[in-house]
Parts: sequence; C-alpha cells; structure tokens
Amino acid sequence: MVKEMVVKHFNDILKARCMAPNELAIISGVSRSTVYSMLSDERKDIKITTIKKLCDGLEITLGEFFSTYEFDNLEQEIK
Repeated sequence: MVKEMVVKHFNDILKARCMAPNELAIISGVSRSTVYSMLSDERKDIKITTIKKLCDGLEITLGEFFSTYEFDNLEQEIK
C-alpha cells in the first residue's frame, strides 16, 4: 500500500508540473531505468534514498513529500 501511494504521489507531482518520468530522472541524477522501475507495478518497494534524490530534484523536502492527508491516514501495517 505504501509503495503504491508513493508512486501515485510522484505521478501526481509529475502531472501537476507537466513533467515526464525521464525529466525527473535527469533533474534528480537517478537513472531512467530506476525511475521507470519505481513507477512500475512489478517493483515491490522503493529505497528511501531514491525517494530523497527524487525529492531533491523536485526541490521539495521529504517532509513536504510525505505531508499529505493520504500518508497521514495510512492504515497501520503492524497490529
């Protein structure tokens, strides 16, 4: 669930900025294959260091990225 939310949020940001995943890779210094792999349903998880690099490229902090209603209201993984 968390991975899907991270991907959705990146996709929302890209759409709002009229950017392609390729552009995100370039401005973040992350390989295109990593960005496209991250956005794929086949990949199960994403490293926080990759998220940090992508956020740096977008000129937002990790706090800004994760500070959304959806992230704040995720169901607890451990019960």
